[in-house]
Amino acid sequence: MLSRSASNLYWMGRYLERADFLCRLIDATVRLASLPASHGGAGPAWESAIRSAAVDDGFLARNLPMDEAHVGWFLTLDPENPSSIRRCLECARSNGRAVRTSLTLETWEAVNDAWHEVQRFGTTIPDSTTLVRIAETIKDALLMFDGAAHRTQLREATYWFLRLGTTVERADNTARLLDVKYHLLLPRTEPVGGSLDYFQWTTLLRTVSALTAYRWVYRESVKPWLVADLLIFNRAMPRSLIACLEDAVWLLDQLAASRGRRGPANRIASTSLRTLAGSNIDTLFQSGLHEFLVDFVGENNRLGNAIAEQYLF
Repeated sequence: MLSRSASNLYWMGRYLERADFLCRLIDATVRLASLPASHGGAGPAWESAIRSAAVDDGFLARNLPMDEAHVGWFLTLDPENPSSIRRCLECARSNGRAVRTSLTLETWEAVNDAWHEVQRFGTTIPDSTTLVRIAETIKDALLMFDGAAHRTQLREATYWFLRLGTTVERADNTARLLDVKYHLLLPRTEPVGGSLDYFQWTTLLRTVSALTAYRWVYRESVKPWLVADLLIFNRAMPRSLIACLEDAVWLLDQLAASRGRRGPANRIASTSLRTLAGSNIDTLFQSGLHEFLVDFVGENNRLGNAIAEQYLF
């Protein structure tokens, strides 16, 4: 496979996963913003959305108010924001069109349909109902893509690069979301374990479709350290950090076997997985969860750069 085709597939996976994450993030933020001002309210909720999406510098440069109308529009339909849902789907479709012959009809149509769905909303959001409808519509369209790719693509380099992009992006999103909740959302006047803290952690679990999984695994009320344990160390949880690293290692091994050689990306992914597997939630909380998550995001970026140098240039 040409490096250009590998790059198109890898970034297609990343852009689609980013769009899906933004849909989930918006739905969760609308829930958090509905709390009264005495319980956090809209301001911190929408600030946390901007921070979780890692677009705070771009948003602040626009000098826009930190409220639902402006943050919601910036994250969904803003044609000038390279990380908006609209732009992510546009870039994913462009990358998919470049490798159209490598994709099954069902996979391509799912990407194309997602792009047309977001286009129907135009470039303005008149109310919060429309904002939620955008998020739900695109999330459903992207689930169709996942199903089409899983059911119809051959298990070879095309599928592996597509899934590798998804996996790297998903790890980054989960880590950032955890860090923002732990480091930013809870007001200093609120106790850890209080009603607001419980609601925020529950909403975070909903964001990554893990609330049912949490109840199944732990069978008790939502506790911060157990949420962190689920989203960092539980190998059965598809969006956990360790599950993402395991997927990355496996996908890179498949690519290495098909090409007959390993490279720096394989070593970085394997080392990151061994390091994480050798730790536990108690150790992380003692050394600092925020510091761990910042380091993880940095290592995940290093993995992404290594993948690019090894396969995409």
